[in-house]
Amino acid sequence: MTPVLVSLAGSLGAASRFVLDGHIRAKYNHSFPWATFIINVTGSFLLGLLSGLLLKYKGLASIDAIVGIGFCGGYTTFSTASFETVRLLERRKYTAAIGNAFGGLLVTVAATALGIVAGQLL
Repeated sequence: MTPVLVSLAGSLGAASRFVLDGHIRAKYNHSFPWATFIINVTGSFLLGLLSGLLLKYKGLASIDAIVGIGFCGGYTTFSTASFETVRLLERRKYTAAIGNAFGGLLVTVAATALGIVAGQLL
């Protein structure tokens, strides 16, 4: 049953990303890929939060697979962030490309760490 639930959660994550991405792009027309950046940061925080909860409450392994692998895996998107960085480089927006690549990495790792701490405090 878990593979089916992971697949369904992944579908829900991907659909959530699609809707949020469209909403952000429609509301904020900007050359920097804020939609993907925000999605990856919030997904990283959610995965960190789940990990923190799992460290505190050991009996949630099936939830880990469903939410962590399924939803968060479908919701976040490293490949799109990489593609958008290359597109920024092609347009000679070097500062934005560096910010997207390295800033995205730094902020998502920080969001994950913050999520882990928050999860352990709950």
